[in-house]
Amino acid sequence: MSLRRADMIQGIRRGLAVILSSPSGAGKSTLARRLMVWDESLSFSVSATTRPPREGEAEGVDYYFRSRDEFGKMILDGEMLEHAEVFGNHYGSPRAPVEAALSAGRDVIFDIDWQGGQQIRNSSLGRDVVSIFILPPSIAELERRLRERGQDSDDVIAGRMAKSEAEISHWAEYDYVLVNDDVDACEARLRTILTAERLRRDRQPWLTDFTRALGAEFRERERR
Repeated sequence: MSLRRADMIQGIRRGLAVILSSPSGAGKSTLARRLMVWDESLSFSVSATTRPPREGEAEGVDYYFRSRDEFGKMILDGEMLEHAEVFGNHYGSPRAPVEAALSAGRDVIFDIDWQGGQQIRNSSLGRDVVSIFILPPSIAELERRLRERGQDSDDVIAGRMAKSEAEISHWAEYDYVLVNDDVDACEARLRTILTAERLRRDRQPWLTDFTRALGAEFRERERR
C-alpha cells in the first residue's frame, strides 16, 4: 500500500454511538443540536415515543410518534435498542437506522436518559459507545432553565425536579462527565471528546494495513 493512499484510508472506520444524558433541563438537547451544526456528518438517533407531538414537532424529525400498541409491537419484534417509560410516556431508539449509520462509518448522537444509555452499553453496540453525562452548575439553575423554556406546567416541572436527583446519581456510569455552566465552553469540550475518540487506535482499523505498508517500504529500501 502506497503511503500516498493514507488520506484515502484514514476515513475508514465504524461509527460511534455518542450517548448524551442529563437531568431534564441540563442542556443535552441543545448541545446535541450544536454538535450537529459543527459536524454535518453526525446523525441524530430519532426516538420513538407514545407522547403526543408538541406544536411545531414533525414526524420522523423530532420523534416517531407511535401509539402504545405500535410501540409495544416494536419492542416485541426486537426493533428497539433501548426503551423506557418517562413521566407516563414511552420512549425508545429504533435499531435499524442506527446500525445502518454505524456500519457506514457515521457517528450517531443519542439524546437519552441513564436507563437508555445503560441498555445501549449492554447491547450488541456496546463496543461503539462513547457515553457523556451533562451536569447542571446548580439545582437552582436547573429549575430556572426548566421554567425559562416554557414547555411544561408547574406540576410537570416539579416532577422533573423530583426525578433529577436520581438521574444525577448515575453520573459515574459514564465515560465522561461535563458541567454545563457555559454552553459554549461545554460544546468545545464535547468537540474535543469526539475528536479524541475518533482518533483512538482501536477505532482506526486502517492503521494495520498502513503500518504494514511502512514495513514494506523499509524492506524495499534494504533491497536497494
